[in-house]
Amino acid sequence: MKDKVIQILVTDPLSDAGISVLKDANIKVVYNTDANKKDMLNIVSEIDGWIIRSGTVIDEDLIHAAKKLQVIGRAGVGVDNIDIPSATQKGIIVMNTPDVNTVSAAEHTIGIMLSLARNISIGNQRLNAGKWDRNNLVGTELRNKTIGIVGLGKIGREVMTRCLSFGMRVIGYDPYITDNVFSSGDITFTDLDTLTKESDFITVHVPKLDSTNNMFDLERIKMMKSTAMIINVARGGIINEEDLAVAVKEGTIAGAAIDVFVQEPIEKDHPFTKINNILMTPHLGASTKEAKEGVSVTICELVRDYIINNKLSNALNIPISDMNILKQIQPHLLLAEKMGTIQGQLAQGAIQKVKVHVQGPFDDFKPFMLAFIKGLLNDRIPDRVNFINAEFLAKERGIIIEYGANNEDGSYTNLINSCVVFDNMENMLDGSVFDGNQLRLVNILGYDMDINPIGNLLFVKNEDVPGVIGKVGTLLGEHKINIGAYLLSNATEMDEAFAVIRLDAEVPSSVIQLLIEIPEILSVQQIIC
Repeated sequence: MKDKVIQILVTDPLSDAGISVLKDANIKVVYNTDANKKDMLNIVSEIDGWIIRSGTVIDEDLIHAAKKLQVIGRAGVGVDNIDIPSATQKGIIVMNTPDVNTVSAAEHTIGIMLSLARNISIGNQRLNAGKWDRNNLVGTELRNKTIGIVGLGKIGREVMTRCLSFGMRVIGYDPYITDNVFSSGDITFTDLDTLTKESDFITVHVPKLDSTNNMFDLERIKMMKSTAMIINVARGGIINEEDLAVAVKEGTIAGAAIDVFVQEPIEKDHPFTKINNILMTPHLGASTKEAKEGVSVTICELVRDYIINNKLSNALNIPISDMNILKQIQPHLLLAEKMGTIQGQLAQGAIQKVKVHVQGPFDDFKPFMLAFIKGLLNDRIPDRVNFINAEFLAKERGIIIEYGANNEDGSYTNLINSCVVFDNMENMLDGSVFDGNQLRLVNILGYDMDINPIGNLLFVKNEDVPGVIGKVGTLLGEHKINIGAYLLSNATEMDEAFAVIRLDAEVPSSVIQLLIEIPEILSVQQIIC
């Protein structure tokens, strides 16, 4: 075994430094960036690892043909070009490099903020046009200004550190992180409205989700100081582009710096192109030599460490090579992840504690906890969370985790109990797998149910009086929203009822508000499974 030749296939360009990481470990590198699928089918049966970027598609056929393949490494974040379920079924690890661009993105944020504050870009443009316009380009210092950071993940924290060195006052908004994970005095946590009103500069570092799309629209931008400026190096669409153009053009705010756009590359008539006080860069947040080199080197190091030392980092799937074990627990892992996704939507605020207990014929309970945490965090940090780092990311956010076996006798041969504590409230959710692969929620918030956790659902609490179902059905019907099922569970107290409504499509927030305004309705929460 010591003389065995380890072979890594590379079918997308990597830096020389990355390739050297593999060669220095006496790994044979099969470098073929021009290979088509037929070529790859002829190669993959002899390889132990495979490193790609976005140009290679690894489908079920290739995975099936890869008899010895142990690991697939993606140099970058996106893994849509990899059939992860097929890889998991064959016990093949899939890993990526989501955090390599953290410093680059943070430094770009500071760079364009400084350029915006000191009119550097406008000054350069006017000098190139033959104009010495010094008196009209008076800028502002960062010292003693208030920077509002929306999203305190890795990049947001790096931005915070740099802003503190400028002597700025830092305020932050992140509903999913507790303030006790930060050093006292570094940052003041506040709500989004207060941050919007008090900040001299606002920078956004949140993922692109339904909840963050158009987070800063004209209504919110109008809450900012007229001297304030806003920066986006995160995702296009978090700041509404049309609204921002209007706000800067009309002087509602002093300026903006934008690195990301809804459509990239932008068109020549994009609304930002003729506005001096909107500084644009073409998605350069991760475009540094160090970041690009880092992606290559990091993925090669990860693959090397796994192949040689069985050290696992940044894995997107759970390494289960025993098909019998995988077939036994895979539906339960999917159930646990779906339960985490639902609990993440139910918890409207920073989560303090998570408890996951499993009942059934399982030898190891930790995979179920990891799957649950992955689902819980996936909408909050979707580009980063995986089965390997899920527990770390949860603890990084101050979340206490408890997991283990539930040894109580019950009505189910297998059962996953989950409890999420937030804002001193507890949400309970239990699930079970029937007939080997039928996923079911059997208890929701204390109500006995039998729900398939898939699709668009409404969780509705209401007074237990006649006529509620009719009012809800009529309102949804008036807005062309079709009800697939209306499932009821009575509470132990006779004056309250709970229902899960299965719908054919997502319900607009305006309709949710109308449902809440029905006098008998106590609460409505939309869940996307």
